[in-house]
Amino acid sequence: MKSLNVAALQLPTLGMNATRLEFYLKNATERGAKLILLGEYVLNHFFRELEGIPRSMVKEQSRKHLELLRRLAKEHDVTFVAPLVCIRKKRYYKTIARITAKRVEYYHQQILIPYEHWNEAEFFANEVAPLHEPMIFRIDGFKVAVLGGYELHFDPLWAMLDRKKVDVVLLPTASTFGSHNRWRTLIKSRAFLHGLYILRANRLGEYSDGENHWRFYGDSMLVNPEGEVEMMLEDKESMLVEPIEKRAVKEHRKSWRFRQALEERGAL
Repeated sequence: MKSLNVAALQLPTLGMNATRLEFYLKNATERGAKLILLGEYVLNHFFRELEGIPRSMVKEQSRKHLELLRRLAKEHDVTFVAPLVCIRKKRYYKTIARITAKRVEYYHQQILIPYEHWNEAEFFANEVAPLHEPMIFRIDGFKVAVLGGYELHFDPLWAMLDRKKVDVVLLPTASTFGSHNRWRTLIKSRAFLHGLYILRANRLGEYSDGENHWRFYGDSMLVNPEGEVEMMLEDKESMLVEPIEKRAVKEHRKSWRFRQALEERGAL
């Protein structure tokens, strides 16, 4: 049965400094990682900070990191999935880039956080439109999907992944406010109910606006189709590299038959 080494990098915002990023990426490839995930607001600053940074600097930040990832993808024949802030016609877009040796593909997050203290929906120019399939691609026999962290909560997106028989979901996040237990429970539940792996990369760092204090706490993890945590990082800068097994996905679906029950009723 097929296996694939995956990695999650748990880092704070890197700014313009690519040295640490290159160190971790090279280390991951040396450990056999073929698919490497970064958290939200690692290549760029937290969106609340972007208002105080010149657009030209944000654009250069994104360009520089994308150039590095493209070079490393070619050198090591790996796939990177990394949230990236893009600027078009002076408007910011929240995207997730898939970088391979041959191409760069973008997924514009479809549902953004709309709360008063954390209003990405207002800050970014991502289109509000009927939902479509998230980014889905194949690598070494695995079908992989990408969701923005907040999109974990929305059933219609998961129904789309069920129909496509996805094996792995990549989940870059920027979770904070002591929400450890809620996110752990949600991720484990989604993995079990949908019979797939979830690889989460959560960023580190802090931000304060005078009224609210964001502490991004890590907790990056790999959860298997049984809803069990195979590896979890704590609250320090670090990296997770673990194998995932096609057999685990197939055995879970054969045993629990959730998909079969839906297929028999025309729900998939």
